[in-house]
Amino acid sequence: MQHTTKIFALIAATTIIAHNGSAQSRDEAAVRAASDAWQRYIAAQQTDSIVALHLPNAVVMMANSPPIMGSNAIRAGWGDIVKLPNLSMHWTPQHIEIVSPTAAQEFGTYTDSYTGPNGIEADTGTYVTLWKKVNGKWRVALDAPVSSRAAPSMPAEATEFVAKSGSSLAWSDFNSPGFASGAKITVLEGNPSSPGRFVLRLSFPDGYQVPLHWHPTTETVTVLSGAGDFGMGNAVDPGAAHAFAAGDFVSIPPGHAHWLSIHAPTVVQVMGNGPFQVNLGAPK
Repeated sequence: MQHTTKIFALIAATTIIAHNGSAQSRDEAAVRAASDAWQRYIAAQQTDSIVALHLPNAVVMMANSPPIMGSNAIRAGWGDIVKLPNLSMHWTPQHIEIVSPTAAQEFGTYTDSYTGPNGIEADTGTYVTLWKKVNGKWRVALDAPVSSRAAPSMPAEATEFVAKSGSSLAWSDFNSPGFASGAKITVLEGNPSSPGRFVLRLSFPDGYQVPLHWHPTTETVTVLSGAGDFGMGNAVDPGAAHAFAAGDFVSIPPGHAHWLSIHAPTVVQVMGNGPFQVNLGAPK
């Protein structure tokens, strides 16, 4: 009798293990399917579907940027990303582990590219995504991509003499999501898309409105010509704006949102350390 009881116990334990293994396989397939759907939503610019994949209190941790927390911030962030010109984004899960019946972790590699103000911007790296199962559905709790780009370092001293005549500068259209057409850009020194020191100029026509935006690195601006209003803060408030004119200078710390209203044809010179990133709105 005791021998029979042991056999039944062994059968029961084997059945439980098999059931748990089957449940884990189903959950792993569900997480992988959700991750694949996420990529399709990006390609189709379906921001609402992307937000629905995240928990209401989800956190996105991007390099050189404050954490993005909550549905509204995630909607704004992904809304800007999916509109990047010629965006191509793809990631490959290398491991998906079901940690518990309601928690899973995924990590792998990613690649992305888009057309920026200075040509093709591309990046590769790794990522970690934490998933949580709520009401039978797997949702993103934390997403943390890690770029393989070298961390920004102190700018090296220039090794070459650079001299350019103002009349010979080559200007091109400044194209950045959320910015109206009409602005022009010319790079005097360095590469704004790469780590290191750069100097560029921006030209704005009369009446141009530079939308509220911020940068993850310090931006120093000198007004070479023209006039307008300059504002700081997390919202556009004309009542708190400051008038600017030729010769004026401002140094904007990382993460400080600002905007401009141009009242005459204006040229500004911008200096900083790349990569030079433009993020619409205010940091969340």
